[in-house]
Parts: sequence; C-alpha cells; structure tokens
Amino acid sequence: MAEKRFAGILNGAVPGEPVKRDENSRRGNWGNQIEFVLTSVGYAVGLGNVWRFPYLCYRNGGGAFMFPYFIMLVFCGIPLFFLELSFGQFASLGCLGVWKVSPMFKGVGYGMMVVSTYIGIYYNVVICIAFYYFFMSMTNLLPWTYCNNPWNTPDCSGVVSASRFNSSLANASAVVSGVAELVNRTKRTSPSEEYWKHKVLNISDDIGNFGEVRLPILGCLAVSWVVVFLCLIRGVKSSGKVVYFTATFPYVVLTILFIRGITLDGAVNGIAYYLTPQWKKILDAKVWGDAASQIFYSLGCAWGGLITMASYNKFHNNCYRDSIIISVTNCATSVYAGFVIFSILGFMAHHLGVDVSEVADHGPGLAFVAYPEALTLLPISPLWSLLFFFMLILLGLGTQFCLLETLVTAIVDEIGTDWIIRNKTVVTLGVAIVGFLLGVPLTTQAGIYWLLLMDNYAASFSLVVISCIMCICIMYIYGHKNYFKDVEMMLGFPPPIFFRICWRFVSPVIITFILIFTVIQYKPITYNDYIYPNWSLIIGFFMALSSVICIPIFALYQIANSEGTTFIERLKNSVKPDRSWGPALMEHRIGRYAPGGASGPDGGLEVRALKEELKEEEKEKLDEISLTIQGSNGSTHNPNPNPSA
Repeated sequence: MAEKRFAGILNGAVPGEPVKRDENSRRGNWGNQIEFVLTSVGYAVGLGNVWRFPYLCYRNGGGAFMFPYFIMLVFCGIPLFFLELSFGQFASLGCLGVWKVSPMFKGVGYGMMVVSTYIGIYYNVVICIAFYYFFMSMTNLLPWTYCNNPWNTPDCSGVVSASRFNSSLANASAVVSGVAELVNRTKRTSPSEEYWKHKVLNISDDIGNFGEVRLPILGCLAVSWVVVFLCLIRGVKSSGKVVYFTATFPYVVLTILFIRGITLDGAVNGIAYYLTPQWKKILDAKVWGDAASQIFYSLGCAWGGLITMASYNKFHNNCYRDSIIISVTNCATSVYAGFVIFSILGFMAHHLGVDVSEVADHGPGLAFVAYPEALTLLPISPLWSLLFFFMLILLGLGTQFCLLETLVTAIVDEIGTDWIIRNKTVVTLGVAIVGFLLGVPLTTQAGIYWLLLMDNYAASFSLVVISCIMCICIMYIYGHKNYFKDVEMMLGFPPPIFFRICWRFVSPVIITFILIFTVIQYKPITYNDYIYPNWSLIIGFFMALSSVICIPIFALYQIANSEGTTFIERLKNSVKPDRSWGPALMEHRIGRYAPGGASGPDGGLEVRALKEELKEEEKEKLDEISLTIQGSNGSTHNPNPNPSA
C-alpha cells in the first residue's frame, strides 16, 4: 500500500489513490512529470554549456555579456521553448505528425529530422572520444602528463616539467632553459595537445586524406551507441528512468570540480577574467548576435527534440511552467560551468605565468586539450580527469537520447501501424545501427575535420530558417487566435500576453536578426592552422541546404496532390489543417474538436475516421476505470478507490 501511495505521488496523484496508468495507452506517456523535466534538461544542457558558453562570455565582455544573454533568453529562448513544447503536447505527435496543423509545411518536420540526423551522428563521436579519455584516465599517471611518449615530438614542452625546472635554481642551465621556455610559451606544444593530435586522432594533413580507421575510437563509438540503445530500448519508459542519473549527476561533478577549483592558486584571477564586465562591448552588434545564437542553439530549438519529448506528456500537463524551469536551468548551468572551467584555467595560467587568454579555448580544444592539461597539475589528477570526462559523457548522452528518440518517434508516428508501435524497439535498433555506420568515417584520421564541418554547417543557419518558418506557419497560416485557443483548451488558461506578443512579433524578429548576423559574420571554417579547401566548404553548404530544401520540395508536392482545379485552390487546401488535427484522445476533443462539431480550424472537423481508429483504445480504457476525474497534471484517477487496494 505504501509503495502504491509513493508511486502515485510521483505521478501527481493524491495520496491514497491507486497508481495512474498511461493516459495514451496506445502511444505511452512519461512515467511522471519529473522524468519529462529531467529529460528535457538533459537534452538542453549539453557539451556546449561547458565548452562554448564560458568562452563566448569572456570573449564578449565578461559579465557584460550576461545582459544581452538574459535579454535573449527572455524574449526569444523561453517563448520558442514554450511554443515547441505546447505544439507537441497538444497533438501528442512527433516532429513529423504535428504538421497536420498545415500539411504544406510538413517539410519543416523533415528538415528537423535531417538536422537531428546530422547532429546525432557527430555528437555520438564526441561522446565516444570522451569515453576514450575516460578509459585512459584509469591509471596512476595520465598519459598526456609528460613528453617522453612515442607519439611526442621535439617541440613538446610539458607544464609539469617546466615547474620542476623553475624550482631547481641551483642548476644554471635549467634556469636558462626555464626562462627561454617562458619567453617562447606561445610556441610550445603541450603534451595534452600532442596526445590529442598524434595518439587519439593521429590526425591526417588534409580533410580528403581519410587514412585508417582509429580502432580504439571505433570501439568507443560502438560502446556509445550500445549505451544509447539500451537506455532507449523501451522508449521514454526506459530513458525516463535513466535520466534520474544522467541529468543530475553532472551537477554533482560540476560542484565537486568547482569546490576543488576555487581552492587553487590563481582561481580568482580566472573567474575575474571570466566575469569582469567590459560595458563598451554592449554596443557591439556581434555581442548581441553571439548571445542570441547561443540561446537559440543551446536550448535545442528547431531540432525536433522538444516537440518529440512534449508529445509524450499528458494532455493537460502545464508545459508553460516546464518551459520556464527548463530554460532557466539550462542557462544557469552555462553560467555555473563557466565558474568551474575558469577557476581551473586561472590556476593553470598562474602556474605558467601567462595570461588566462593564452590557456582559454573552446570546443574540442577546451574539452580535450586545455582542461586535461590543467588537470595534470592537480594532485591525484586521474581522479579529477575521470570525473570531468564522466561528466562530459553524461552531458552528451542526455542530448543524444532525445536526438535518437526524435528520429524513432517520427518514423513510428508516420507509419502508425499497430505492428510498428509494438515493435518500436526494432526501429530504435535500426536507427542506432545506421547512426553507428554513418559515424565510422568520423573515426578515421580525417574524422575531426568532418566532425567540425558538420558542426559548423549542418546545424547552423538551417536551424534558424526552420524555426522562423515554424513561427510563421503557426502564428500566421494556422492563425494565432486558433493556436491561443488550443493552448487555453490544453492548459486551462490562455498563454500570457507576453508570450502572445513574442510569438507573433518579437521572437520572429530576433530569429531574423540571428540569420542576418550569421550571414554577415560568416567566415570559412578553420581548424587551428588548417584552412579547409573550397570543395569541402561546398559540401558543408550542401549539408546546411539539405535540411532547408525539404521545406519547398514538400510544399510543392503537397500543393500538387491537394484537391482543387486551380493552383490557388490547391494552395488554400494544402495549408488547411488535416481533418484529424487536434488532441489525440477522444476525451480531450471538446468544443470545436468535438465529434460532430460544426466549427474547427478548417471550418468543419471530420472525426468519424479518428473515432473508429481509437475505438479499441477507448474500450481498453473503459475496462480499466469506470469513472474518472481530471488530475492536476491531466492524468486520470478513480475518485473512489477500493479501500483494500
């Protein structure tokens, strides 16, 4: 009895009531709302929070960058997050199925799938490299500590040995060597950098020179995909349990590293460098562009994941509250991670006698070169290294779960047969195998070049275009009044006027600004001193266009297959909501969505086919409960439970 009562509380039920079943028994729901929030936090909080935000912050005015960052969070980040959550939750469909709202725009859903595919391929490669470093940290001495390894070059100069040189004042030649090393500090090659380039990647000299597959990385890639598959083997039912650990433990690790970091010499200088405001940069458009872009990309907007995760919510869940909690948590994590990163980098700069800017980096350079090198200076360095890379693995997996679930849900919803729903695990396995095979080229000696190319092109301006078109479709094609009524029917209250204004005017303007900023500030990608050849940049542009091109292609296809004798008639019919658009369950189809209702977003909603389709499901639910009332989060429960239960 106690176990039932506790489980019921987790599901939002009143104590003393029986455990609630899935509201949507055919498709399934989250076990409880905590699972959805943690999954969404794990999805939004990723590697970029650790290796990109701190760098952007100190590069764009330190503490002054926080002002445009939070402005963009309020006027763009949270509204878009709420829009996508409410969109998916209302229809209980993934990023493809929701476009029943206006079938001509279904290409937006396909574009989201393409973007999620690209990101899922290279993101798991980054996770697998973190796995490799994690395994290599299981030793008494980190392998990138000294320069006496077979992969090191004569240019290698370790910070640990430099410290010993500086402390050995009795040896004149050692002092001269140490001084010369400090003078030429910018020319040194650290052992961690050589370990990254020559041992881990064995990087080739050109993006077209694939060389051999790095077998240790390939093995870690297989491990990474197996872990992702096992965590998603039962869809949200299994991943919802895993996120209790994967979404929370990174905060434990961040706190441990933060406490260790602030106790080190030079940590205060690093944090000061990270936060010191440079108010004059507020007037720089680039700072605002970086702030808007970071908010947009870090929250995972237009990837399709938010729509997918919300589609497994119960219909009356308060996604308005969830969107604020998750968005603020994501941004607070970025700020917190900055303290952790720069406390350690400040210590490293103090140890070397250089400015923090000379050891600060972003992207893979921070995660696999700068930070690992700093860790070698700490006592019991393998322990801190294990914690750091374990945190990266968990951050990456949280995002990867949602990317894979986005693709699987889209496929299952689109086919929609009973067989495919019952055998969703087979679809998950198939997508995981294809993802692994497509990731194999990224484990070659040229893999890092292709990984960065995909990161910079496949998921850049295309996301902005997709998000902008989504806002236009929902607010101006489907109609803002229709959508506001849908949200009110779902939540019990209309969206606040602030969000209505942002959805219609402010957010689209900011998204357009991000797009213009991205185009104006475009620079060809480079990796350290390597300049990408033109042919590779063309491939990058094709990657970016491959997701956007889905939108006009499917629009033309839909227009051509719509009813009507003229182009205008077909165009009008192609943008009208599908007859099955609306809440997934009959019990929620009220008002203009009610069976036989005369009004609806398309002027007359036909629900007979849908009623037949859900007949079996309704019968099953009637067998389970005889009388239901609405719960606090849209769930149902028996108001008169059996006292003996």
